[in-house]
Amino acid sequence: MDYGSVTDKVSRYVHTLRYLRPEQVVFQLYYRFRRAVKPVSYGDVIRAAYAGAAGGLYLAESIAKPCSFRDGQYTFLNLSLTFLDDAVDWECMEYGKLWLYNLHYFDYLLQPDMTKAQGLELIRRYVDALPGMQVGIEPYPVSLQGINWIKFLSLHGIRDEAVDRSLYSQYHILFRTLEYHLLGNHMLENAFSLLFGAVYFGEQTWFAKSRKLLVRELDEQVLDDGAHFELSPMYHQILLDRLLDCVNLLQHHQRFAGQDALLSMLQSKAAVMLGWLRQMTFPDGSIPHLNDATDEIAPSTEELFSYAERLGVESVPVGRLSSSGYRRYDAQRYSCIADVGKIGPDYIPGHAHADALNFVLQVDGKPFLVDTGTSTYEKGTLRDKERGTAAHNTVVVNGVNSSDVWGGFRVGKRARVAVLTDEPADIVASHDGYRGVGVVHQREWTFTDTEILIADEVTGQPESAVACLHFDHRVSVEQQHPSVIVADAVTIMFEGAASVALEEYQQALGFNKRCTAVCVKVAFSERLVTRIKM
Repeated sequence: MDYGSVTDKVSRYVHTLRYLRPEQVVFQLYYRFRRAVKPVSYGDVIRAAYAGAAGGLYLAESIAKPCSFRDGQYTFLNLSLTFLDDAVDWECMEYGKLWLYNLHYFDYLLQPDMTKAQGLELIRRYVDALPGMQVGIEPYPVSLQGINWIKFLSLHGIRDEAVDRSLYSQYHILFRTLEYHLLGNHMLENAFSLLFGAVYFGEQTWFAKSRKLLVRELDEQVLDDGAHFELSPMYHQILLDRLLDCVNLLQHHQRFAGQDALLSMLQSKAAVMLGWLRQMTFPDGSIPHLNDATDEIAPSTEELFSYAERLGVESVPVGRLSSSGYRRYDAQRYSCIADVGKIGPDYIPGHAHADALNFVLQVDGKPFLVDTGTSTYEKGTLRDKERGTAAHNTVVVNGVNSSDVWGGFRVGKRARVAVLTDEPADIVASHDGYRGVGVVHQREWTFTDTEILIADEVTGQPESAVACLHFDHRVSVEQQHPSVIVADAVTIMFEGAASVALEEYQQALGFNKRCTAVCVKVAFSERLVTRIKM
């Protein structure tokens, strides 16, 4: 559907907005009204009462950040900018909003070669420039920046009243602008950071709010099998890192009544998140790029397990993956992860893709069939394409998406998945994402030690049905017969194919980092059987 007519556009908005929670709608309206009438101003907040109670914290060694700053050059998302004479443009949109956010996060304070003098100078210049900034007082960058500042100041034993006063004011703004209109990982980041601010400044009110939010949000956002509910392995790693930071914080500082119970809860959530991450990590240490996920953004699984070990947090075995909707099968030569879950949380599917019944595969410890991945968050054709069904290893009906992903981070009509058979070596699931044209897609995976058999069926009368297989860019793919593909000594045969075509696609290796790889597209009607023989 092209959503060109007014009726179609209204329908898209209705199906997008109907899933929002009432508090999201209320706070969207409230924050917009407040911005119009009396916007939050750093200039006003800097005059907020500050008792000078900031105190350096002791923390166990956390995970170092990648080197992103050197000699005035900032590199984020594989894009670099140099600001001459240290005149940083804190509102620079040359590379988009996400790059600008990274500039404000101050991760570079925690890169291994950052000196005390250099880091403090960067902070002081930011403090001087902060009045009049807009991005500098947005709650998400404030949340990440606040933790990084506190870690850096504490690591080097820095007490600077002007810096502490500015940081206190930023936390005062965060407390007033918590992201109730978004929720999800944004609200967790707000709560994690507010806890750091509470302990650093000894603010009981901030602690009470952060504790309430963390208990509520972690109870909902960490699923029974340990997954973060937005179902992105990358965001799972990011949030687990922050969760371990909070465990680190509370283990070493007794500031408030009730924090022992909070620490216990944080430790238990970290343990099950570690268990899920272990299940989702391939033998080579990588994660599948499912939903919004890519390399060079989050700490690695190895780094997270090492950090947890330093804190005495042990992973809890989660058994088979369940509530996250992922299923994994391991044989001697391969590891396969299939997706039979929902698109994501109903009210915040911004990082979800239209990938119902998708799967990824490693052979001999190396990527083989991969998700196209994520290379941009900028709204536009590329973002829509990477979220679309054709960018995943599943079936595309009539050339449209199984769920209506649009606008960069929005989802309208969604595919509903039903799991029909759920055995370790035999999984059958279907989805109704094409119910608008009277079509249901059913897929069965059957696993043996040396073969994966995938049976796809489409009921109804679709104009077209195409199964897509995206190969990693390092895999050599050849068509040896109209219905036989050989890829790095793995033979793939198609039964019921009307045509088999090899096409090039752009595989995302990171943000703003893509390379050419091969996608096999198999057209069929009614039923297709794909045999992958190792």
